[in-house]
Amino acid sequence: MTDPATLSEADAANRLMRLAKEIGKHNKLYHDKDAPEISDADYDALIRENNALEAAFPHLVRSDSPNAQVGAEPTSALKKVAHAVRMMSLDNGFSDEDIAEFIARVRRFLNLSEDTPVALTAEPKIDGLSCSLRYEKGALVLAATRGDGTTGEDVTANVRTIADIPGTLTGEGIPDVFEIRGEVYMAKADFAALNARLLAEAEDPTKARQFANPRNAAAGSLRQKDPAITASRPLRFLAHGWGEHSAVPADTQIGVMRAIGGWGVPVSERLTCVDTLEALIAHYRRIEAERADMPFDIDGVVYKVDRLDWQQRLGFVAKSPRWAIAHKFPAERAQTTLEAIDIQVGRTGKLTPVGRLTPVTVGGVVVSNVTLHNADEIARLGVRPGDRIVVQRAGDVIPQVVENLTREEPRDAFVYPDHCPVCGSEAVREEGEVDIRCTGGLICGAQRFERLRHFVSRGALDIEGLGEKTIQEFLDLGWIKEPADIFRLKAHRDDLLSREGWQEKSVDNLLAAIEAKREPDAARLLFGLGIRHVGAVTARDLLKRLTSIRAVRTLAGEIIALRDAATAVDGEAETRFRNRLDKAIAETISVEQIGAAVGHALADFFHEPHNVEVWEDLLSEVSPPDYIVETRASSVSGKTVVFTGKLETMSRDEAKAQAESLGAKAAGSVSAKTDLVVAGPGAGSKLKQAAALGIEVIDEAAWAEIVRGA
Repeated sequence: MTDPATLSEADAANRLMRLAKEIGKHNKLYHDKDAPEISDADYDALIRENNALEAAFPHLVRSDSPNAQVGAEPTSALKKVAHAVRMMSLDNGFSDEDIAEFIARVRRFLNLSEDTPVALTAEPKIDGLSCSLRYEKGALVLAATRGDGTTGEDVTANVRTIADIPGTLTGEGIPDVFEIRGEVYMAKADFAALNARLLAEAEDPTKARQFANPRNAAAGSLRQKDPAITASRPLRFLAHGWGEHSAVPADTQIGVMRAIGGWGVPVSERLTCVDTLEALIAHYRRIEAERADMPFDIDGVVYKVDRLDWQQRLGFVAKSPRWAIAHKFPAERAQTTLEAIDIQVGRTGKLTPVGRLTPVTVGGVVVSNVTLHNADEIARLGVRPGDRIVVQRAGDVIPQVVENLTREEPRDAFVYPDHCPVCGSEAVREEGEVDIRCTGGLICGAQRFERLRHFVSRGALDIEGLGEKTIQEFLDLGWIKEPADIFRLKAHRDDLLSREGWQEKSVDNLLAAIEAKREPDAARLLFGLGIRHVGAVTARDLLKRLTSIRAVRTLAGEIIALRDAATAVDGEAETRFRNRLDKAIAETISVEQIGAAVGHALADFFHEPHNVEVWEDLLSEVSPPDYIVETRASSVSGKTVVFTGKLETMSRDEAKAQAESLGAKAAGSVSAKTDLVVAGPGAGSKLKQAAALGIEVIDEAAWAEIVRGA
């Protein structure tokens, strides 16, 4: 963890930016993709570092601070619904001292004396998927996932298949409107039985769908488009709170929870209420001791101020209530031997080291693999095959190494590869990044599917009918390996007609869609190649200057020559040398808002002979016309426009393209040169800066009127 006291203001701002990006990525993986890459402990460490930096540098707090985010914006095909009352997350405590401080903060905020008892409820923190159940006149009318706290996914049809959740509440005192909130989960035994059933039902056991853990199984099962699939999965529900309500049946937390239980909705059997810190910690210890034997996974104990009038006075901070906290369990650990370190290449080219272990049981699960994250982590731990290590498992993700017990034993250090183990291309680390990536791109077998999927995607060549399933089929048949092969698929027409699921019309439609892209938009083609840092906007900006697609390789050649010829001046520091080189590369590109990172990415791509072969092969099949941007006269012609906040009817790239087509310049930051700001929901610092500078601000609807009127 970075010590704020050791950082300059610039370094702190840079670190906060990186933390916001990294935490945002992990939020999306956990909440939206149900595929976490790091443990709860690692995630919590990132949050603590971010909070410490924000406390030390409050003027640097970002609009996209993790403390302003709850969950992740839902991106599945399910219908989106707005929550009447925002679904919050919880602050975390990791020690008895943290909980004592929490109670002390409650006392200070409420101005209570030391001898005034503060009653708190305590219950296990179940590891499931948050869900809100809306009842009107006692009947279930809507069920929604948490999503980003403001907007979730409509899972009503799926929730109706869960036996724990009543379609109609029973009992006394049921309000006209009452939203019950809790966790959809899968019991450990049911999870094991589900994986066994999926394995038994698979035609090919090696390709059987297997869930990684009960939480992922529950999330994946609840978020199905087909309720019949959800109905076939053993899902359960446990209530822990409430949202919008027309009335509450009690004036305490435990009173309301008991009423919810009386209406037929499951509530934790271990829910209790105590009024001393000692009793609270004792309850925590009991639940911690029972953790392994519980029928479902938990990762801590949640405490809530019992009196509802006190909860109301305490209120909320950015994303969590002041009246509640989660007391997290420490990670579970065990010792074993690191037998080998394998390098895996992901679909984006990232080289990830995976440790192979002598199998060991950690928290009731047999572990044989461990993530080592990256080259820096291997160097920090000093791990080598043969070392005795301590591993920990937290959050039911791949375990991690926390200590090397034999670091001092004489043994050769592990040498991280500088070439891709799959395709042999150079593997490079960019300035300021920890990941090492294969530069093979289009020719790397590990990246091939993802690169081809991107190449035909909507933002790139947009070839209708060539979806993920079809790409995988053609890859398996050996018909396509590189983009140019797509344009040679017509040679396989007869073979395709003989395959199951293909008819003459569908085959001819696909081949016609491919032929229609023989003269693609040059910027879309460049974007489709998947060169790192070359997104849709960057591709357009480059082509506006270069005009011809072939000029991209020429520019890359100039940058390669510049890098090869660069030498340090006597006594020049490495950082200063790098900055001087980057400045020269940016000047060579000569496009505003495109810096050296793009130049290095282009040079890395074209430095690989394999990539050059793929490039030339592709251009032998397609002939993109010169890229010339046609603009229309409009009220914003010649002006600088900045888009900020969440755009609801278009992507950020589409918005910038619209501005350019109207003769305007789309900028990324607000300055005195900005003429217009288009602000969507969640706009933060840019909106404030625009107000301070007296710049006109409009919403997305007003921008749409400008576009229509041009």
